[in-house]
Amino acid sequence: MKFDWHGEVISRATEIDANYRNTQNVRRFLAQECGPEFRFDRELMAWIRSGQAKNMGEVADQWKRSRAGRGCIVQTNGDSQ
Repeated sequence: MKFDWHGEVISRATEIDANYRNTQNVRRFLAQECGPEFRFDRELMAWIRSGQAKNMGEVADQWKRSRAGRGCIVQTNGDSQ
């Protein structure tokens, strides 16, 4: 059965599948995990769609790593400065 990216509850363990979509539900989850500064960008989208198996926790962690690489201070609780 396909995961409903619009309506189902997303957790860090939610697996990315072939039907993945950037929905408001996904954006809410990632903003909660990464902080209000979260934005989708081309780099993250390419990483998500790379074909490698991953879950939503890994997506949030990748976004934090990419921000840290840009000189942003990213704390483990999801808040960034």
